[in-house]
Amino acid sequence: MTPERVRRIVPFGIVRFAVAVIFATVMWVSAPALHAFAGAPPATRQEARGCMSVADATQAAYQNKDVCVSAHVYEVVELSNGTRFLDVCPADLPDDQCRFTFVSLSTDRGDVGDLRKYRDQEVQVRGVIRTTHGRMGIVISHVRQFSGGPEKFRPNPKLLRDFNGQSDRMPVRDPNLASSGRHRSFMNPSDKEEQPAQKH
Repeated sequence: MTPERVRRIVPFGIVRFAVAVIFATVMWVSAPALHAFAGAPPATRQEARGCMSVADATQAAYQNKDVCVSAHVYEVVELSNGTRFLDVCPADLPDDQCRFTFVSLSTDRGDVGDLRKYRDQEVQVRGVIRTTHGRMGIVISHVRQFSGGPEKFRPNPKLLRDFNGQSDRMPVRDPNLASSGRHRSFMNPSDKEEQPAQKH
């Protein structure tokens, strides 16, 4: 083999070798992360993409959807019966324009823990968006919802007990329970939700 041919082949071989080493290194470093990401539950992958804002969460398209919502907690309100609210609307925003809240029932206190630590903090909460008293909200039933985990599974055999389709009475008790102190009107049970007129 002539020296000129060697000079032409060797640089090309070195380039190929370097490319192969770089590719192998990248794959070796990123493979565990890719594997973990691919095997992660949907909530974790969603959290990696980022949570939606409160403004987005108030859109009707997200009702009854399991999502992650990012919000600033301005106040933590506790009612006399132990029901707690995370107020995510600034104090100068009128009640009728506060369209989203997080609520935690007293029965879940042991699984949720102390919510006062979230006052004046940014939170990311996963849960199913539901509508109550004309606003969207997420029920916080377990502390894992703050780290992308699901709500607590709660079968409710009493849901349809004594339910009559001809009655105006709700099949379950309204979660907007007795209020104490001064806070937003939707946290007060005296604020009755208007029912749409029935067509005959």
